Formats: sequence, C-alpha cells, structure tokens
Amino acid sequence: MNGDSTRDRNRPACTSQNGADGMSLRSEADKGRRIRVFRGFDALPQFRHPVATIGSFDGVHLGHRALLDRLTAEARARGGESIVLTFDPHPRITLGRSEGLHLLTSLDEKIDLLERAGVDNVVVIPFDRAFSALSGREFAERYLLERLGVEVLVAGYDHRFGHDRIDCDGLEALGLHVVRVGERQVAGAHVSSTTIRRLVEAGDFAEAERLLGHALRHTEPVGACGEEIAKAPVESASDHPENNDKI
Repeated sequence: MNGDSTRDRNRPACTSQNGADGMSLRSEADKGRRIRVFRGFDALPQFRHPVATIGSFDGVHLGHRALLDRLTAEARARGGESIVLTFDPHPRITLGRSEGLHLLTSLDEKIDLLERAGVDNVVVIPFDRAFSALSGREFAERYLLERLGVEVLVAGYDHRFGHDRIDCDGLEALGLHVVRVGERQVAGAHVSSTTIRRLVEAGDFAEAERLLGHALRHTEPVGACGEEIAKAPVESASDHPENNDKI
C-alpha cells in the first residue's frame, strides 16, 4: 500500500462505518488529485514534520480559509506537511442530532476545496459511536501523536474536541504545540457554516457565497437523510457528475 488510501464513494448517506482505524481503497475520483486522501488511521505514511487541524469544514468558508492559510504557512515554515482531519459522516448524524442539518458540501467537494487551499493531506475519520466516546486527551495521544506524529496543532479560537470538550491549549502538556487562529468576520458578519446554511435556506445565495468565498457547489441540495431542500444556484452537471457523499 503506497498510502494513497481514500473513501468509499458508494456508502449510503446517514450511515456510519465502524471503526476509526478502518482502511479503504483508492477511488477513481482521487487519481487525478495532488492532495493525498486517507480514510481512517491504518496504512498511513510517515509524515514529514506534520502540522494538523481538525474539524468538519463544511463549506470550506472564509473562516476555514483563515485556519487553512495558517496551517499551510506553519507547515511550510517547518519544511513539513499540512494535514486536515475531518469526519464522515458529520458528527451530528452519528449522534442523532441531524434534524434540520443541510450540509453545504459533499465529501468530494470538501476535498476539492481543501486541495485548492493548498492542503497536502486529508485524513477522513469514519465518525462512529466508538470514536465519539473518546476523550480529547485519548484522541490526542492515540491519533494525533502516536499515529500521525503531529508536531503542531492549528485550532480555531473556540475549538474544543473529545466527548469532554477539552480546550486545545491543555494539549501543550503532551508536547503538542498549539497555534490559535482568531475569529474571522466579513464586513462585521460572523463567518460559520451554521450562518451560511441559514442564508442558503432563506434564499440569500449572494450573501452565502460572500461568506463562503466561492460559488455554492450544490447540484442537488439535500438534507441529512436525503430530503430535498430549496435549490441553490447550480454549476453545470459536468462539474460534479456524482454527489453520492452529499448528506
């Protein structure tokens, strides 16, 4: 295995794969990508001075871009590699809190946007109940440090993780250097995936795209378990021939 592991494009929405250590096969969609994509934590290569960040990154909006810009800058400064850890399915689906959730991007679209942002590697964590039960410290020790060898963690100003919602700054004691990135606002507006979803649902696509920093990529906007919602502006069908990962 050369390490270019990736996702199962045909997994039905609203289901969770078992095991955060699950391995997957390389898909046709990833063969033309420069970014390396891995599902789970098995068969990972040895990363060079890895700098990582963690999150759902739905929409890969301007707030995310501030985080990603810092991530890639920190990696370059160390002669290392940038890694984004993200989740599939969205944690709210696994935890039974997906009512009203309309994601801005499918997994494929998210990875495309992360590649455009200059990210070197994506690790897609199959977010199941067992994984959700990990404490923040367990996750940091078992996966960030032991599996990935992360040297620097880039985190948002209010980011917490693990079922106990630990503050990332507490990880410094484990030898993990934490870099914080401040809140991103656009013309006084708070930028978040939730804010943008509300704009899309209200039909304010222009403001949604202003906060995204790119065109809405929906071709068939759907909710957490497949229900259709109001259509957003679409790109041509040839841009996104399949949307199997859209929830």
